[in-house]
Amino acid sequence: MKYLVLRATLLAVLLPTLRAQTAGGTTPPGALRQMNDSFADVFEKVAPAVVVIESKGSGQVAIPGLPRGLEFFLQTPDGQPVGERPNVGTGFLFRPEGYILTNFHVVENGGEVSVKMHDGRKFPATVIGGDARSDIAVLKIEGDRFPVAALGDSDAVRVGEFAFAIGTPMELPYTFTVGVVSAKGRNLQIGGGYEFLQTDASINPGNSGGPLCDIEGRVIGINALISGVNRGLGFSIPINTARDIAGQLIDKGHVVRPWLGIGIAGIEESPYLQRLFPDVPRGVVVSKIEEGAPVESSDLQAGDVILKVDGTEVALASDLQREILAKKIGQKVRLDVWRRGRMARMDVQTGEQPNPLVRVSTRPQKRHAKNSADAPITQQPSTPGFAYQDITKEELDKLGARRQAIGGVIVTQVESGSPADAAGITVGDIITEAAGTPLQGAKQLGKILETQDTDRGILLLIERGDRRTFAILKP
Repeated sequence: MKYLVLRATLLAVLLPTLRAQTAGGTTPPGALRQMNDSFADVFEKVAPAVVVIESKGSGQVAIPGLPRGLEFFLQTPDGQPVGERPNVGTGFLFRPEGYILTNFHVVENGGEVSVKMHDGRKFPATVIGGDARSDIAVLKIEGDRFPVAALGDSDAVRVGEFAFAIGTPMELPYTFTVGVVSAKGRNLQIGGGYEFLQTDASINPGNSGGPLCDIEGRVIGINALISGVNRGLGFSIPINTARDIAGQLIDKGHVVRPWLGIGIAGIEESPYLQRLFPDVPRGVVVSKIEEGAPVESSDLQAGDVILKVDGTEVALASDLQREILAKKIGQKVRLDVWRRGRMARMDVQTGEQPNPLVRVSTRPQKRHAKNSADAPITQQPSTPGFAYQDITKEELDKLGARRQAIGGVIVTQVESGSPADAAGITVGDIITEAAGTPLQGAKQLGKILETQDTDRGILLLIERGDRRTFAILKP
């Protein structure tokens, strides 16, 4: 049906010109023939560089966090779910020395990998490197002067431009389909901030890793996801993203990414945050600061709302991730921040994201009373469902000089099923601030809990072992 619509659209555009020239007594130009030849030229340019990939792995491919309705294009040759049998996908040569770009999920379950070229030649392939976060992998076959696909500029692509896909859907290699780029910058909540091109060019299981091309035959994306079979919704990794990641995999064997070392959540994405920050309709809340994070020594705090990164507004967590991913490691970044009714501007510096990121908690997580006979003031479990006491100087010193806390209370008990339990408060947490007020002791926190309007929640800033974080205490 969509090809009929496409054909009708083309005719609607060309027919007035054809009629006008025919009425003038001239022979209709070969516009349709030129378009026909242009489409065929794309296939002839790109197909020699496209390869069919067969991966003989063991075990089911794991796809954690994939949103419902989205599927990778991976399949066995008979169309059955991936398991013990060979997996079939697509890839394309992008360097004449035999380097091939494809999706990580095509080869992630290990085992022997082989590729078959358009001219019938078959080669064993080595996986040079793979990156699960971006779903990019680089393979290598031995030889030189292989045909390669030209890489385009995905940033310059416009919505509405023609898009051409080549792949191996349903065990049908070198299938060529035509459509348009139907959207750019699609955030599918996977890939940690990476965005996708959207196309209605027909792509199905087996197209994984195949090229999405423009009218010049340049690769603008790597086909990776579909929203159901034959729905006209396919998603491709922009080639500019893939080019950068592939270069790192070849040169370093892994991908290096900038990061700030903070946990984040978009206000628009959380009803709780919307009630907690009624004066800030858009922004990204800093939920925690990791131990050793690049911003740990900066003025940034848990509970701050980041509104802009180097002048660019950020509303969703993925917006902030995208902006930071675009920076270089060690680059200074200016943040516009909202904090307790005031605007602030601060500079932070990106660092290299650890890989893998290991989080270790040094504080007890049990929900039972903690013996602290030397604490002068102790509050028993209250309506919010947790007990706390003044923090001793010794306990405060354990935080180390790098911590911002100059006072606070320590949580000694949390009742199961209570509002405190629901907020994620744990025994051993040190609460340093409540409802925007720095805490000096247990009496002060008790007064805040009694007098504060809890309809929208109370923001508690917390020191928890290896990081600074916050909790929203709701009635």
